[in-house]
Amino acid sequence: MGQGNHDGHLGAVYAAQNQSDLAAHYDRWATSYEAEMAVAGYRNPTICLALLTRHLPRGATPLLDAGAGTGLLGEWLGITGYGHVEALDLSPGMLAVAASKNVYAALHQLALGGKLPFGDGHFAGIISAGVFTSGHVGAEGLDELIRICRPGGAIVLSVKTTLWDGGFAERIGELAALVELAEATEPYVSMPGEAGTIPSLAIALRRRG
Repeated sequence: MGQGNHDGHLGAVYAAQNQSDLAAHYDRWATSYEAEMAVAGYRNPTICLALLTRHLPRGATPLLDAGAGTGLLGEWLGITGYGHVEALDLSPGMLAVAASKNVYAALHQLALGGKLPFGDGHFAGIISAGVFTSGHVGAEGLDELIRICRPGGAIVLSVKTTLWDGGFAERIGELAALVELAEATEPYVSMPGEAGTIPSLAIALRRRG
C-alpha cells in the first residue's frame, strides 16, 4: 500500500517494517518534525480539529490525542476549549517534545492496534490525525478506540484513501452496532508541499449509546 515517493524522515517512517523501527525513526525526527511538516503544508491536524468541534461540545472531557506526536493538537485543543487532553504516542522522543509544551494532563507511551489500558467508555472524545496510514495503524486500531469512547462521544480520524478502500470503511460497517459514521470529508491532499502524496479523508464517528 504505497504512500508516494518521499525522502528523508517522511520516507523512513512510511517504510518502517515494525513498531520498534517506526518508533526509532520518529525519535530521530522529533526535534525537526514540526518545521518539516509545516513546509509540507500538513493539513490533517487542522481538518481533524475542525471536525471535532462540530461533533463534540466545547469543554467535553477527558479527550485522547491518539498518535499525539509533538503535541500540535494538544495546543490547539486547549485553545479551542477542551481542557483535559491526554496524549498517546509510540515514540518517547515525540512525547518528550509534547511534554515540554505542558498542554497534556497525562502522557502514555503506547501503540495503537492492541489492547489499551483504559476502561470502557473512559474518554468523551478521541482525535487521531495522521496515524491511520500504511506503516502505522490500520483498521485493527478501530475496535479499542471505540471501546474506550463513551456512548454519545466522538472519534475523529484521518485515514489514507488507500487504507479506507482497503478494508477500513468495511470495518466501520461491521461495527455499526457500536458506532455510526457521522461525517466524512471529500478526499484531500494532506501534504501539498510533498509531490505524490496519496490523498486522505477525515471522518467523525459517533459512539452509540
